[in-house]
Amino acid sequence: MSQQQILNFFSDPDPREEIDELRRELNRLNHAYYVDNRSLVSDQEFDQMMHRLQTLEAAHPECFDPDSPTQRVGSDLSGDFRTVEHSNPMLSLANTYNRREVGDFYRRVQDGLHGQPFRICCEMKYDGLSISLIYDHGRLTRAVTRGDGVRGDDVTRNIRTIRSIPLVLPPGGSWPPHFEIRGEVLMPWESFNRLNSEREAAGEPLLANPRNAASGTLKSKDPRVAASRGLDARLYYLIGEGIPGESHYDNLMAAREWGFKIGGEMQLADSLEEIYEYIDRWDAGRASLPVATDGIVLKVNSLVQQRSLGLTAKSPRWAIAYKFQAEEQETVLREVTFQVGRTGAVTPVANMDPVPLSGTTVRRATLNNADFIREMDLHLGDTVRVIKGGEIIPKIIGVRTDLRGPHTGAPVTFITRCPECGTPLVRFEGEAATYCPNSALCPPQIKGRIEHFISRKAMNIDSLGPETVDDLWQRGLIHDVADLYLLRADQLSGEDGERMKSAQKLIRGIGQSREVPFERVLFALGIRFVGETAAKSLARAFRNIDALMAATADELCRVDGIGGVIAGSVVSWMADAHNRQLVERLRRAGLRFELSGEQLEAQSSLLAGQSIVISGVFARHSRDEYKALIEQHGGKNVGSLSKNTAFLLAGENMGPAKLEKAGKLGLRIVGEDEFLAMIGEE
Repeated sequence: MSQQQILNFFSDPDPREEIDELRRELNRLNHAYYVDNRSLVSDQEFDQMMHRLQTLEAAHPECFDPDSPTQRVGSDLSGDFRTVEHSNPMLSLANTYNRREVGDFYRRVQDGLHGQPFRICCEMKYDGLSISLIYDHGRLTRAVTRGDGVRGDDVTRNIRTIRSIPLVLPPGGSWPPHFEIRGEVLMPWESFNRLNSEREAAGEPLLANPRNAASGTLKSKDPRVAASRGLDARLYYLIGEGIPGESHYDNLMAAREWGFKIGGEMQLADSLEEIYEYIDRWDAGRASLPVATDGIVLKVNSLVQQRSLGLTAKSPRWAIAYKFQAEEQETVLREVTFQVGRTGAVTPVANMDPVPLSGTTVRRATLNNADFIREMDLHLGDTVRVIKGGEIIPKIIGVRTDLRGPHTGAPVTFITRCPECGTPLVRFEGEAATYCPNSALCPPQIKGRIEHFISRKAMNIDSLGPETVDDLWQRGLIHDVADLYLLRADQLSGEDGERMKSAQKLIRGIGQSREVPFERVLFALGIRFVGETAAKSLARAFRNIDALMAATADELCRVDGIGGVIAGSVVSWMADAHNRQLVERLRRAGLRFELSGEQLEAQSSLLAGQSIVISGVFARHSRDEYKALIEQHGGKNVGSLSKNTAFLLAGENMGPAKLEKAGKLGLRIVGEDEFLAMIGEE
């Protein structure tokens, strides 16, 4: 998101609309970062939006929502691993980017401890994937990612391949019978650069950064992949009964003696001045470290004082993360190209002389939109200042106008016609982006919509990916998603039929997609702003595509979670003759455009208006099945407990922290059998 878009958020006169839009955008960014391993904005831009939302919510308590991004930790749950509940929540840290806020944190600790002396443990903030390691009687028994902070993915098989993580502790150590140690799984720069060299030689796309590479490796279904990529780890927090002492630093020194890899940069500080000295030293020195870092973590050293200071809903009061300013380099802008996305948005891209930046070689950077180019006054041949926003996304932050001369080229101007189809571009009032309106015939938009249609969370068509889509498009076999259902195996198998087996598999996958339920078909259509949750709400409210096509914007806005922006987009999409024709072709192909009889029979209002939290392990149904049952009966699944929670659906092995919070809030706790009786299931 550009700086201008952030400012647009902040200038919205209606706080409810601004709150809703910020929540949607932060949820989108969280999903991209934790699930898709893509960072779409810098850490600072994300934190700026989060702080704005926190401020608005505090000023407007009537807009409280337990599902707000401010009430939860971002999630890296992938759906491919068994999920496990953390015995103690894995909270994120509050972030700061300047010394003043470090000083504010220090003074808050002083006030919270009522003048007691305290020490701060200064540590490097490693840029990897958070992990919780459980040891029983000296043996590693479980490894779980942070996930949503309450539960995470069980990745024990892959963690066991990391050589720096001990599987069995040496005998005779002082370690307690049961404990948890937390840290980061990392891909060292050496391993990252080697892996990218191998991918480049094989003609494969390069990995963006070590954090994404580590995350993707740890989430691999094949432990052999994890074993081959040279992952590493740094551990930074010890939890459990019988741990050595009440000093965070001393506990980690003991853990180092047990065989754990603890960062050698740790240091205790007795004053704010010593903290500033530590920051200065490692802001310059971090480039020499073998792994990626993006800041400093400051923790109150005494565990007794940590407990005294306590937690907020999202982060501990006894710790803070200071983020380094992004590394900056200068290079020369050679060319600006323009890319067209699935929604028709046209994105300008700067093509520059290669420059090393934060461990990778940068050649391209986004230029955001036409306003950004105009404000920067960019010229071809300019020397530009480049950073990696959040150490991930390259971006231009300035121009060395003092270096302009005879070699400097023409000013960069935004194109007026689509680079793919030649259609005049448009810019809608209130939007920073420029669009190609030719959604029906513009090739990248069509192929992008097809790729969205076949994706796992939409139609989930097996053996069909972007390269195959492009091949089918180039051969003229598909022009839109409906053409997929006209394909034959003999068209795909090659002239000699050597690819018949894979062709038949693809045709089977297309055929099986006819069983996908209505709400996922609706999501697959790619209506702008209609994500998975909105598609599910619309499908259940209107029950079939014909009723949805006939709905007015006012009727759509009456559906929970559907605002004016989504409603307007749905009405516009449904009114388009090409889209209506596409729906009819897909209906004739056998896709489901109405709720099934089973879904209709299952629907009721028994739980209408009730927000319900699920926790624990169940015998009769899985957690996902219980979530579906809650929605079928009009209830709403929420991830965290609050005074607005109707009840807690509790299974076995529920985390003690959640049980304690439910008790403090006076919430009703409902067991599995009682819940099934509530909805009429024997």
